[in-house]
Amino acid sequence: MIKKKSLLVNLLTFMLLLSPLQALEVNILEGLPYVDINVDGKPVRIQRIQDTKHKVTNSYSKTSRPAPPFSIQPFQPIKGIETVSELDVIDFLKDQVAVNKGVLLDARMPKWNKAGTIPGSTNIPFSILTSKKTNTYIEKIFSLLGVKKENNGWDFSNAHKLLIFDNGPWCQQGVRAMQNLLKLGYPKSKMLYYRGGIQYWQILGLSTISPK
Repeated sequence: MIKKKSLLVNLLTFMLLLSPLQALEVNILEGLPYVDINVDGKPVRIQRIQDTKHKVTNSYSKTSRPAPPFSIQPFQPIKGIETVSELDVIDFLKDQVAVNKGVLLDARMPKWNKAGTIPGSTNIPFSILTSKKTNTYIEKIFSLLGVKKENNGWDFSNAHKLLIFDNGPWCQQGVRAMQNLLKLGYPKSKMLYYRGGIQYWQILGLSTISPK
């Protein structure tokens, strides 16, 4: 009888350790260990690194860069475009990207994107969002963003909401992407800016992927 009771206690303890509330030590929020979403039919999990001794050791551990050009960005570099936090990025992935209503836009050049990006994001480098008439990419990009060509302009009524990010508060690429989009007519009301970028995302130990 004593042995059976001991086995039951051990089993209950083991089950408690495997329960969602006990599964992770480092949570996104209290009671929220991770967020699972589907992007283009593929499962994506956002969670934090569980090693509490982990430190950023890549280029994002660097504190000082020549400025200019790597000057610190204002909190809201473009009036009328809201600046958001990491929690807002996660909500955007869950509520907008997962249901094809929004695009998490990595505005960095491809070499930065390939080194690591936020799961569920789409890489559209700021440099190809220019308003030059010779730019042959805009029509294709805009069609993917829900923008329709209308006579000599664009119809943004069904355009996706964009959440734009780059390397971090010292990076210019996200701001330049927003400036280029504004010149093309993209509404401010359909844009958000994640100022923390990949640097803050990694400092918080959140999931990243290296696109193939």
